[in-house]
Amino acid sequence: MAPDMQPGRDNSELTRDELVRYSRHILLPQVGEEGQRTLKRSRLLLIGAGGLGSPVALYLAAAGVGTLGLVDFDTVDLSNLQRQILHGSAAVGSSKIDSARDRLLDINPNVSIEPYRTRLTSQNALEIARDYDLIIDGTDNFATRYLVNDTSVLLGIPNVYGSVYRFEGQASVFGAADGPCYRCLFRDPPPPDLVPSCAEGGVLGVVPGLVGTIQATEAIKMLLGLGDTLVGKLLTIDVMTMSFRTLRIQKDPGCPACGTHEITELIDYEEFCGGVSAHAQSAVQEIQPAQLAHRLETGEKLEIIDVREPYEWAIGHIPGARLVPLGRIAEEIPRLDKRRETILYCKMGARSMSAARQLADAGVSDVRNLAGGILRWIDEVDPTMARY
Repeated sequence: MAPDMQPGRDNSELTRDELVRYSRHILLPQVGEEGQRTLKRSRLLLIGAGGLGSPVALYLAAAGVGTLGLVDFDTVDLSNLQRQILHGSAAVGSSKIDSARDRLLDINPNVSIEPYRTRLTSQNALEIARDYDLIIDGTDNFATRYLVNDTSVLLGIPNVYGSVYRFEGQASVFGAADGPCYRCLFRDPPPPDLVPSCAEGGVLGVVPGLVGTIQATEAIKMLLGLGDTLVGKLLTIDVMTMSFRTLRIQKDPGCPACGTHEITELIDYEEFCGGVSAHAQSAVQEIQPAQLAHRLETGEKLEIIDVREPYEWAIGHIPGARLVPLGRIAEEIPRLDKRRETILYCKMGARSMSAARQLADAGVSDVRNLAGGILRWIDEVDPTMARY
């Protein structure tokens, strides 16, 4: 795939303007002019221009990395602005790639931005990543995380990893020479309905800023050969106690990616990570937003339960639904009208699937989960509702 790219530089010599711009770097004996030229020659690929990608991109552009590839297919949403500091209010509704490029070139017009307005998939990942020195993982879901890891291992390009959830974060460097990869630590993904995303579980806005800044630091250290990196280590952060722990990670000889090298090509990562767990699939069926809308239009009597929190309900809800937050679903079971089909929904589908399983396990036989939650309802049925 040919990126929508600006003309790159062949010359890594520093201009007078750059000598001034990077003077605080150059004053460091460990960096100097040669180190700054190394940064200028470097090509880094950032997957995701969101919470983690924002500080990564800002600091790498400011540091003078020569080429920064950006992969993102999303648009800026109002709910992003609490943590995605790369974007501003004026960018809401626009492409994250366009917003990011404008901001980064304002910070440093010397950096070359290679934008990829696409979702990273097993069909395009190798082609996109093959010409970069480092991959930086700014993703927020397991499917893309395993895809980034396997791409890193197959191409022999280190992967600077970060993840966040609520008040916690993690960072490491995977896929480096003689170092472990992500599969050495997590061979298989957890059941998808067991671990909610940040969109479902929330995240303190400064946490991705903290972790993303660490990722940018590790990327610069890797490029310049500085200090002791996070290769073979997992840094964990808990901002509630402001505690930082570093755990050693061993390279697993049985790892199918970097150990036995059983993985020789990229796979279907959505299927590998699973849309819903086997237990959930066997216990609960899903209903599509358009199907639910049609049944409501025909006047069918349904028990529709919104398992989100009251503040989410206040933003918007499906007509005819009633609010029963997930934490109260068990006490609601005896009050359900068993003569009606029960349909549950949340923001994206994970919390309501958990609630639906509770109902199914309690003997409520006619229960369904709204596929994709209220966000898909907004996309497919009622776009006038506010997204968050």
